[in-house]
Amino acid sequence: MMGKKLDSKLELKRIAIFLGITFFLTYGVEIFLIRPMVGSTELNKAYLAQILVAGVMFFPACGALLTRLITGEKLSKDNLKLAPHFKGNLKYYGLAWLGTVLLIFLGAALYFLIFPKQFDGTMGYIKVLYESQGVTVSTEGLRTIIISQVLMGVFLSPVLNFVNCFGEEWGWRGYLLPKMLGRFKVVPSLLITGFIWGIWHVPLTVMGHNYGLGYKGYPATGILAMCLFCIVLGILFSYVTIRTDSCIPAVIGHAVLNGLSAIGLCFTSLQNPYNVFLGPAPTGAIGGMGFILLAAVLLILLYKEEKQKK
Repeated sequence: MMGKKLDSKLELKRIAIFLGITFFLTYGVEIFLIRPMVGSTELNKAYLAQILVAGVMFFPACGALLTRLITGEKLSKDNLKLAPHFKGNLKYYGLAWLGTVLLIFLGAALYFLIFPKQFDGTMGYIKVLYESQGVTVSTEGLRTIIISQVLMGVFLSPVLNFVNCFGEEWGWRGYLLPKMLGRFKVVPSLLITGFIWGIWHVPLTVMGHNYGLGYKGYPATGILAMCLFCIVLGILFSYVTIRTDSCIPAVIGHAVLNGLSAIGLCFTSLQNPYNVFLGPAPTGAIGGMGFILLAAVLLILLYKEEKQKK
């Protein structure tokens, strides 16, 4: 009994150290380095801000590694969650990869079916973006660009975004999730982990990440929406991690999401602005409806399995 209590206290200590390091590094860089450069008209500062935002994604992995070193935790094959375990688990890789692709497109399609006036097949929104940079592109040319982006998002984003997304997923799903599952039941573990992931995004959300600026209830409603989005996505990524005993499928799912999530925005109308809290991106309630329903199903499955085991 005493050994278990000591282990339990040590695991809580490790969770606290991991969160302390990760949030300290992330909030420090985002508040004191990135925020002063946001909205800068100087291209160098704008590019540096983008590089720093990408770099911040490595902090959860840094937090996990430093916590292991500080607390003397073994870097063994069993607890690193890095072995891909492809054998017998390809369906979970398919769920993380192609499932994410399908749900992004279905969510955007559902949004435009509900709000058809907000759909613009000529992609005027993207055209204006190009023109603001002094580039003139025909509608046919835009279609070619969008098709190329979709193909790259589906087939190349798991590779191109793998390293950055690994920085997050090895921390959240590879380290924090197993610690939470060792301490709490599966439902609270997944919900709390997702909520923490959402809170980790707070400085960027305040700076306009995903939901922009000036919306009603800013920034509280944006922070709440981001937390809910992270809980939903966190359930999907946690599910494939639990099933495969590896964070690699979660990395792939996250990489695809980052590569394709904005595709629906390309077809939004300039005359009828879209609602960021509804869609068409998966960060909205309608654009993300497929993810919400899938997350609910997966959470119920995990809950029932845990109950049957007991």
